[in-house]
Amino acid sequence: MNQDELKKAVGTKSVDYFKSNSVVGLGTGSTVYYMIEELGRRLKNGELENIVAVTTSSRSEKQAQELGIQTKDLNEVDHIDLTIDGADQIDKNGQGIKGGGGAHLLEKMVATNSNRNLWIVDKSKMADKLGSFPLPTEVIPFGSEKTFNDLQKEGLNPEFRLNEDGSRFLTHNKNYIIDLKIGTINHPHLLADWLDHQVGIVAHGLFLDIVNTIIVGYEDGPKVIDNIR
Repeated sequence: MNQDELKKAVGTKSVDYFKSNSVVGLGTGSTVYYMIEELGRRLKNGELENIVAVTTSSRSEKQAQELGIQTKDLNEVDHIDLTIDGADQIDKNGQGIKGGGGAHLLEKMVATNSNRNLWIVDKSKMADKLGSFPLPTEVIPFGSEKTFNDLQKEGLNPEFRLNEDGSRFLTHNKNYIIDLKIGTINHPHLLADWLDHQVGIVAHGLFLDIVNTIIVGYEDGPKVIDNIR
């Protein structure tokens, strides 16, 4: 299997966890694309029914609506039964980094309002420790140079995320992203706590103690890691 086939197998398998008459969270990313496609197919065929989706990006929302999946804003639902999303890196303890696509603030808001969370990834996203994938932080433009300097003083190797034309990448909320190229994060909870207390940082990409189930794509088929927490 090539990487796209691994992603498709995992995305398709994950829809088994959705149930009729539920509110679901739909994440963002290349693996999630296949999950949304499969969800649309099962709704059309009557295998699932009465599902309302809360999406974490305009891209996922557009895809869902084109497939006939009913979508609502997070403010319009009182709970989310299950959110399925991707991840950029997952360590051996089920902790993760998200935000490679710049949507981690919305993704974290949906995830923390969900009863359960399931991540779908191919095997390349699994690691012993987090950090080889740059850790995204979403920062407000006002004072962003000061925020950058603070991160630099802490030895976190910050870099503003740029578009192809050299301009600064803007999130859905018109904020900047500063990626932290740390290498290895030995104490993710300590780092998360420190980042949470930095004024100017709206959200970071450490998703800790959130996921319940992970489906990983391997050549011999998807592997389910369940009951993580």
